[in-house]
Amino acid sequence: METKGLGEIIGRHNLFAGLRQDFLDLVTGCAKNVRFKPGEYLCQEGNPANETFLVRTGKVALEIAQSGVGRMTYQTAGPDEVIGLSWIVPPYRWTYDARAVEETRAISIDAECLRNKCEADCALGYEVMKRFMPIIVERLHSTRLQLLDVYGTRKST
Repeated sequence: METKGLGEIIGRHNLFAGLRQDFLDLVTGCAKNVRFKPGEYLCQEGNPANETFLVRTGKVALEIAQSGVGRMTYQTAGPDEVIGLSWIVPPYRWTYDARAVEETRAISIDAECLRNKCEADCALGYEVMKRFMPIIVERLHSTRLQLLDVYGTRKST
C-alpha cells in the first residue's frame, strides 16, 4: 500500500479538492493526522475550538445535551465530511460534542494557525470561507428540516 503525503490527502478531501497548490501548502502546514477509537471525543461542547477535522475514515456522532434526556445525536459525519465549524467565529468554542462511533481517522487542522494564515493572505481567507460556507448552510438547512420533523406544522388558531 502506497503512503500518500499529507498535502495530497488534504487535496483529495471534498473540502479542499481543487485548491491552488500554494494555498494547499499553507493549509497543510497547519495539519496533522489523528485517530480516534470508538467512544473517544474529537471535541466537547464549551471547550475551545482549536481545530477542525477532515474525516478520512470512520463515523462520528455530533451530539448535544437534551435537558432531562441526556445526550442526543443530531447528525453523523463520515468520510470526506468536516467536523468543526466553531473555529471560524469568536468566541471559538465548541457548540456540540463530536464522538467517534467507530475507529475514525482524520486530518486535524490547527484553527489558530489557519486563521492567522487566512488573515495574512486575504485570497486564501476568501477561498477557505467559500469552502466552509456551504457546509454551514447545509447544517442549518438540516437543522431546520429536523425541527419541522419534530414539531411539524402547527396551525395558528
